[in-house]
Amino acid sequence: MEQRVVGRFAPSPSGRLHLGNLFCFLLAWLSARRQGGRILLRIEDLDPARSKRAYSEQLQRDLAFLGLAWDEGGLDADGLHAPYEQSRRGEFYQQILNRLRAQGLVYPCFCSRAQLHAASAPHAADGEVVYPGSCRNLTDDEIRRRSLARAPALRLMVPDEEISFDDLHYGRCSQNLARECGDFILRRSDGVFAYQLAVVADDAAMGVTEVVRGRDLLASTPRQLYLYRLLGAPAPRFGHLPLLLAPDGRRLSKRDADLSLDALVARGLSAAAITGALGYAAGLLDRPEPATPDELVPLFSWDKLPREDVRLPAALF
Repeated sequence: MEQRVVGRFAPSPSGRLHLGNLFCFLLAWLSARRQGGRILLRIEDLDPARSKRAYSEQLQRDLAFLGLAWDEGGLDADGLHAPYEQSRRGEFYQQILNRLRAQGLVYPCFCSRAQLHAASAPHAADGEVVYPGSCRNLTDDEIRRRSLARAPALRLMVPDEEISFDDLHYGRCSQNLARECGDFILRRSDGVFAYQLAVVADDAAMGVTEVVRGRDLLASTPRQLYLYRLLGAPAPRFGHLPLLLAPDGRRLSKRDADLSLDALVARGLSAAAITGALGYAAGLLDRPEPATPDELVPLFSWDKLPREDVRLPAALF
């Protein structure tokens, strides 16, 4: 019997949702619903300095306003995989970290971000520093001495190996973790668990079978697939989307209040007008006309989606 598709929303409550977030959420919802699947809502509030409960509450209201209903999860929700807020799942992440440490693949790293940039380390295509392995072979004495001055982050050793996957939209993608990523962080020096560890642990535990997200996260997929392998868990299918750009070409940010959902509603746009415009931007509609998410479900196809980033026409919003 074929496994039922389980997609997910995984917003970070660090600000109001903008159209780029909503574009991803809408298409993740449409992909799952088109296959008769379910949607799970997880609040990715790992970073206590940036995450606010008020934003979590608001984003749930925003999704409901647009008609993007979820089947499981959300703030303070009960359910088979509760809690659904990452800030409440630290004990679980520690268990996963302990499993990786038991494999001898985790080590403390004392490098600061400034030191890594100053070391003229190679950079990935997206500007991310490729970690050069500076702390990989420290002796026990060196670790004890450095720990007196600075709390370490914890990194995962990666193999000199090509990891490939078939993206639902961009096709075959490959990355050599050692050359293009380097050993990556599982827990920060302040004790906050890293996104890579938490997202894999949660998607595996919650039975997520399909991850639809922006192409800015495409480069993180091979390291997540490596984590799935180490944990002996089946990996979901991944589909990455072009980014939605502002009319002036800038990448959307939660700091850009002009294209937040509340700003659009204040200008008189209805929920159907917003989702219809996003459906048009995704190539699902021939013109920007009001449409509910349910009306877009039979129109959804990965073949229709643009591969290049999409600049919003100023006239739409």
